[in-house]
Amino acid sequence: MVGLKTLKKALISGAALAVLSISAHAADLVLRSSDTHPDGYPTVEAVKYMGKLVEERTDGRIGIEVFHSAQLGEEKDTIEQTRFGVIDMNRVSLGPFNNLIEETRVPSLPYIFRSVEHMHKVMDGEIGQDILDAFEEHGLIGLAFYDGGARSFYNSKKPITSKEDLAGMKFRVMQSDLFVDMVDALGANATPMPYGEVYSSIQTGVIDGAENNWPSFESSGHFEVAGYYTLDEHLIVPEVLVISKTSWDKLSPEDQEILRQAAKESVPYMRKLWAEREAASEAKVREAGVEIISGIDKTPFIEAMGPVYEKHVTSDKLKDLVERIRAVE
Repeated sequence: MVGLKTLKKALISGAALAVLSISAHAADLVLRSSDTHPDGYPTVEAVKYMGKLVEERTDGRIGIEVFHSAQLGEEKDTIEQTRFGVIDMNRVSLGPFNNLIEETRVPSLPYIFRSVEHMHKVMDGEIGQDILDAFEEHGLIGLAFYDGGARSFYNSKKPITSKEDLAGMKFRVMQSDLFVDMVDALGANATPMPYGEVYSSIQTGVIDGAENNWPSFESSGHFEVAGYYTLDEHLIVPEVLVISKTSWDKLSPEDQEILRQAAKESVPYMRKLWAEREAASEAKVREAGVEIISGIDKTPFIEAMGPVYEKHVTSDKLKDLVERIRAVE
């Protein structure tokens, strides 16, 4: 729960942004959508594309204004504001939801997906819909899953070629117990920290590095201060697009269906942009001279995850979810 002062401040801020948003569109209703990523990033562009579809299909009655670059706050704060209805929509990584919605822990597990293609098949199907449905009792409606790429470790100190190289190193992780436990299980020290603080923290030696995908590593500028990137690909975590249940309940069933369908249609658009962006980001990072460590033996990394699964996959519901995901061919 957020404090009253924080909520009041957020409400005032949200109201001011609403005025700005409405003046930018002729729409009767402008939904404010938050994203931590910069303008032009695939998730940002996908929500803009969704907004275009919604405007067309409602004859301009409903529009979506995307506030990129964490303009409305870091993910942990915007999740609370979205649950309160201060922010209408939010594109968020699944990690920050792990402590709130237990179903999100499973697709966040290390090495749960065999490949990006396996992840797509799982999240586009019945399993993905079951996870989206779990958001509703927490004040949110899950609309769609976007790609978050394969996440790997990067640091400013040395090449990491084995699990042993991680010993004692300090890595930033999302503010999620599961991410903390994953890094700890590998023998490193996990430091939960907002995304916006990572660059300066690596630069000043507060942490040694972090873990993320190619586009985030590049667009954040982290490659400028972390010259070693190890492709261990420990996580292939989807990202989720949600809308506040408060905002959702104000819409007619017809408009709700328009939003749902537009969100689904934004997914292949996002994936096309993602593939292009991933290739461009990798090329830029390599050109900058970052040392890329690939072809490592992942077996010791995977074997170290036993205690993480034991701790976080505790209920029969979650155990069943793990087995259902593993059974998808």
